[in-house]
Amino acid sequence: MNLHNFVFGVYPYLALTVFVLGSWLRFDREQYTWKSDSSQLLSKDNMRVASNLFHVGVIAIFFGHAVGLLTPHHLFQAMGVSDMQHQYLAITAGAIFGGMAFIGGAMLWLRRMFNRRISATSRGSDKLILTWLMVTLMLGLSTIPVSMGHAGHGNPGVMIALADWVQSIVYLHPNPELLHSVDPIFRTHLFFGMTVFLLFPFTRLVHVWSVPLGYLGRSYQIVRSKRTALR
Repeated sequence: MNLHNFVFGVYPYLALTVFVLGSWLRFDREQYTWKSDSSQLLSKDNMRVASNLFHVGVIAIFFGHAVGLLTPHHLFQAMGVSDMQHQYLAITAGAIFGGMAFIGGAMLWLRRMFNRRISATSRGSDKLILTWLMVTLMLGLSTIPVSMGHAGHGNPGVMIALADWVQSIVYLHPNPELLHSVDPIFRTHLFFGMTVFLLFPFTRLVHVWSVPLGYLGRSYQIVRSKRTALR
């Protein structure tokens, strides 16, 4: 087995296995470490803007990738979405939300690395995963000019190959041959993206599993300040 077949035929399953089992074991054995470790109390400078840009961008990118790559090709066509329309939609959404995530992530990265209080209280895994996410984002944004070049020539072949490869992984019949003709920047981005799942259980990213969806439907809370209560 050559390196290409290992990375795009075996490594996805290795990363996903570590992602699922590692998360389960950490929750079972180390629940006191299952937290986001917010550093907002140490420094609030630009925190809200940076965090919102980063989180909204990353969440949109994740679901955009999931829908765009996992939806069967014939369903897009049945909905009247042509291959080129699909490609331009992916480019536009990737540029907007990828740009948001990158700007917010860059602000968080600079804060994590160069704010003395934040840097001193950060674990090595905190700095590693944020750096890895930023590199992954930069690689993703770097695919946009290449995709625009393909779209300009009316060629959606790379987009279709990427979707077919992801679906081959999900359906348990991996076909790394689909990526042989794909530009190296896409393959590099895929490797870094898969590695995020591999690193996930060993970092603060586990707090994603505990997203408080119930918060959206909870009752309103009435908050009175002490000054108002005294009146």
